[in-house]
Amino acid sequence: MVNRNITLLDYGMANLLNVARAFEYCGATVRTIEDPKDVVSADRLVVPGVGAFADVIRELAERGLDEAIRRFSETERPLFGICVGMQMLFDGSEEFGDHNGLGILPGQVKAVPAKTVEGDAQRVPHIGWNHLVLPHSQPSWAGTPLDGWENEQPAFYFVHSYSAHPDRDEDKLAECMYGGHRICAAVRRNNIFATQFHPERSGTAGLELIKKFLG
Repeated sequence: MVNRNITLLDYGMANLLNVARAFEYCGATVRTIEDPKDVVSADRLVVPGVGAFADVIRELAERGLDEAIRRFSETERPLFGICVGMQMLFDGSEEFGDHNGLGILPGQVKAVPAKTVEGDAQRVPHIGWNHLVLPHSQPSWAGTPLDGWENEQPAFYFVHSYSAHPDRDEDKLAECMYGGHRICAAVRRNNIFATQFHPERSGTAGLELIKKFLG
């Protein structure tokens, strides 16, 4: 029988209700936790996030959840980061100054370009639906939660002013195009999977992604 137990991390910086409902709709049993001691027993850890990077990191540190996430990432159990929950996995961010991240994935979080590649002004934050594309470093999405979508370029819902720049090209699972720029939309390494977009706000495609993550 497939294990669909999900542990949802609550540190006061995410819309947990929508995330929980999306996972439950897809057949998951969701447990919401606040105590870092409960992270140890998680079968699958989901870390959502909204707001400023520095605020998120501060909340995690004050609650002792930063080290709990680091330790969990070293196991073979799945970890799913959403939006700022993806950004926090990296070494740091330049959002409102320089701030250290969890250092689980090498790379930095930088501002979404305010101009297109042609030099025209474009809206920041990047808000709305956008299609995923394969990075140059990925031959396919086979064996990942995006498996089977290579030729479909599914659309997901984004809302962000900053995006991750992984140091390792192989960590980039998906990108989207914004003003001619390639924006990192999802990352994957071993047991870690994370998305800049919000699957819980992405309709049918988002639910299908969650189902694929659950297995």
